[in-house]
Amino acid sequence: MIHYFKKILKDLNANFFLNSITVIAIALAVLIFSAFTLFFINADQVLKHWISDMRIVAYIKPGYIQSKAYEKEISGIKEQISSIEGIVDVEFISKAKALEQFKIQLGSQASLVEGLKDNPLPDSFEIRMGLSSDNWNNIEPAAEKIKAVDAVEDVEYGQEWLGKFISFFKLFRLTGYAMGTLFFMAAVFFVANTIRMVLYSRREEIEIMRLVGASDSFIKDPFYIQSLIMGAAGGGMGLGALFLLIRFISLNFEISFSEKFSQISFLPLELLIGILLGSMFVGWTGCFISLRQFLKS
Repeated sequence: MIHYFKKILKDLNANFFLNSITVIAIALAVLIFSAFTLFFINADQVLKHWISDMRIVAYIKPGYIQSKAYEKEISGIKEQISSIEGIVDVEFISKAKALEQFKIQLGSQASLVEGLKDNPLPDSFEIRMGLSSDNWNNIEPAAEKIKAVDAVEDVEYGQEWLGKFISFFKLFRLTGYAMGTLFFMAAVFFVANTIRMVLYSRREEIEIMRLVGASDSFIKDPFYIQSLIMGAAGGGMGLGALFLLIRFISLNFEISFSEKFSQISFLPLELLIGILLGSMFVGWTGCFISLRQFLKS
């Protein structure tokens, strides 16, 4: 067995340049595919956070809530809104509270609104829905129902920009799938050609082996093991390069990112193992194609 593996290592070393090109091709394919996957994972986390934190703000018509029946009016409107499907929380924001929050947002510029005689902000309700990336479209029908409530003058939510972002996200995902498929095919092509060239360089040796009765598996197995080693090496190099790249970005651009974006998580262990096995499968597939063609000739 030791002699067997020594022979495989000798063959790898004898065609070092060709094998290196193949390993680099697999590494590039793994790097690009993993980078897309990493982007999807982190973007999906950010998207889920944004969607789960989305609010619909319902502005109340001026003068609708009378001071004598203040609590009763608020309770009635809140009950109407809460009865709409998908609503999980409704909070009343009085115009006085809205002004205080506005001053906090203004910070050092809060003095700009200190001299106002009347509060220009309306009473409103802040409404939260149980949204996810699968049912975010429910926000529009719910907003229409909220707007139909007598007391509500207008509603505001970020449906338009969120819709554009999700559409872009889906388009980017399709692009990732297409590029992943193309790079998979390119990596298989590189491996197949490398193995084919090695086979032709050892054509006479293989012919002699077949004449003396060597079985196909005895001839094929070393090439399969070589291709698996090249696939594993390429996968490891690609994942290693991605880790170093993310590490570099995290260390050098952390200040520029917001708090949410600075927490870039790397690929989970299960996915790393899956990608490594996938790169070995790429090597095996390329080898299988070359051997099948060669041994038929």
